[in-house]
Amino acid sequence: MKKIDIACIIDDDPIFVYGTRTIMEMAQFCESFMVFHNGKDAFENLKRIMLSGEKLPDLILLDLNMPIMDGWQFLDEFIQIPNSKPICIFIVTSSIDPVDMEKAKRYSEINNYLIKPISIEQLQAEIERTA
Repeated sequence: MKKIDIACIIDDDPIFVYGTRTIMEMAQFCESFMVFHNGKDAFENLKRIMLSGEKLPDLILLDLNMPIMDGWQFLDEFIQIPNSKPICIFIVTSSIDPVDMEKAKRYSEINNYLIKPISIEQLQAEIERTA
C-alpha cells in the first residue's frame, strides 16, 4: 500500500470526519491530517500554504454539500491557484445525483467521485489506481 504524507478532509459532517480519520489512522494510511469544515476555510488555508511554499496535502477528500462555501465553489477557486504539485482530489459525498456525477467529470483535477460511506479498502484501491 502506498502511504501518503498529508491527507486533507474537507467536510462539515463531524461523524464522517471522525470515522474517516480513525480508519485512516488505524490503517497507518498517512502521516498527518488537515481538516476543514467548509470550503471557505479550506480554500483560505490551502491558498496560504501554497503561496508560502509550505507542504501541501497529497490527497483531498472533498464533500460537495457544505455551508459557507460548498465543494464546487471550493474547486472553482482552488484550481485557479498556480500549483506544481499534483494533488489527488476525491469527491466524497452522499449525493447520488447524476448532475453532480456528470459535473465532476468536467474537472480534470478530480480523480474520482466516491459515494459515502467509504471504506479504507476502497480508499487504498483508489490511491493505488491513481498513483
